[in-house]
Amino acid sequence: MKLKQIAAIAVLALFVAGCAGQKRVVTMETTGYCGCGKCCSWERGSWKYLKLNFWHRYVNAGKDKGRTYTGHTASGTKPGVPHPGLFSWDSVKHPWMIPVRIVFFPWLLLPQDGTIAADTRYHSFGTRMYVPGWGWGVVEDRGGAIKGPNRLDLYYRFHGQALKWGRRNVDVTIDD
Repeated sequence: MKLKQIAAIAVLALFVAGCAGQKRVVTMETTGYCGCGKCCSWERGSWKYLKLNFWHRYVNAGKDKGRTYTGHTASGTKPGVPHPGLFSWDSVKHPWMIPVRIVFFPWLLLPQDGTIAADTRYHSFGTRMYVPGWGWGVVEDRGGAIKGPNRLDLYYRFHGQALKWGRRNVDVTIDD
């Protein structure tokens, strides 16, 4: 009986230890970006139609110039900003917001990772990272100006927020 218990504990310990991924901390240069025309190189309307089709968006730079701009990332997902969820340090700091979040914003109860753009030669799609001051994110995009292993772009919903972040060197935790 004791042998079975020891074997069960050993298997459980191996399972738990195997689930814990290794984490690396790397100093990276990060910049903010959003889905606007300045950050993502698109413009409204096409000169082919004398800009009268202003409701369409077209890529205006790079190898895809002239193609329709969809707003999706290079991996095909819609970009998003990180949200800590209900059970987070934000809830500890602002406990009076818990009832408001539960009643008015129930979709924000679960944590959500943000979108990170990186050089996919060094960080493949799906790599999860923690950026202090921004939150958890997943590499889902690649940008034209992102070259090298120590460069990241962090997605923001608005251009002003991206400009406020600016360019920072931070210690990023990479969850391998």
